[in-house]
Amino acid sequence: MTKPVAVQPIVSPWGRFGLYSFYIDAPEPAIVDTGIASSPAEGMVPALEAIGRRIEDVRWILLTHGHIDHIGGAHALWELTGRRAQVVIHEADAPLLRSRRAHVDEYLTGRGQYLKEPDGGAKLAAAADAVISGEMEPALLVKGGETISLGGGVTVSVHSIPGHTAGSVAYVIDGQDDVFVGDAVQVHGAANGFPGFVDPQGYRASLEYLRDEVRPRHLYLGHPYRGADGEPFGVELDAAQAGRALQESIDVETRVSSAACRCLEAGLQETESAYSPFAPVAGELGYAGDPGLEPSPFFTTLHGYRTLFNATTKDEETVTHG
Repeated sequence: MTKPVAVQPIVSPWGRFGLYSFYIDAPEPAIVDTGIASSPAEGMVPALEAIGRRIEDVRWILLTHGHIDHIGGAHALWELTGRRAQVVIHEADAPLLRSRRAHVDEYLTGRGQYLKEPDGGAKLAAAADAVISGEMEPALLVKGGETISLGGGVTVSVHSIPGHTAGSVAYVIDGQDDVFVGDAVQVHGAANGFPGFVDPQGYRASLEYLRDEVRPRHLYLGHPYRGADGEPFGVELDAAQAGRALQESIDVETRVSSAACRCLEAGLQETESAYSPFAPVAGELGYAGDPGLEPSPFFTTLHGYRTLFNATTKDEETVTHG
């Protein structure tokens, strides 16, 4: 690539929050992440018109992962492009694009086990119906390692960065090292004040890979995650800010991992605490956020450590008694 391409952040309204997408102004324009059902019409169309671009001309829809607030607008955006844009997602997260029910199943088998909310599954099903614009089959499934041409010598490389979800990916504009990671770099979390990931080992390895191998010149985040001082980073980070966000994310994972391991080794205890059965983790970390506020990253993450702990314990028992 000889001429840098511009990246335009787009924020779409959603209650108290904004949802972030990014427009890559290439010969074959791309939008990274799509917010929810209303985002394409309410956020993307006016944002592109303001810079003299048209939603109809978008040719690539690049999804960093399968959560509702990132894929919810995919079908609506695809429709606005005249169904000409190609939708890209990692194969591990593709079920979340294909089926609203997959979001409910993910909830019930993960964080929903700990939330004292009998109708939690029904509430999530209603939310999925409301904010996912349509179920669809992606045009391109990726695993990581692919290169996507946006025309005119502009290419985007795909990097697998599991952790936040199994199918989280980074898209890197080759030659200018602009890196789009969705929610794969959590730092201290967003509104809930706790980092959310389903695979602790994958999350840490992905952070180290981004820091040591990808080394973003510009890092684009899915939300304005908070630093150690409680202040949000914003969603457009320069190289120095990116390095800080990545290192802080690794440091936070270290602390959470230590607290989780001690709690799991001592044995989980059901209590009246809102953080049960992981109340010792919240106490050790000084976490006082609302663990029930969706997407409930406290329970999502601690369930990830519990799953890892149980798998490791089972492997050790197999070696001992095998």
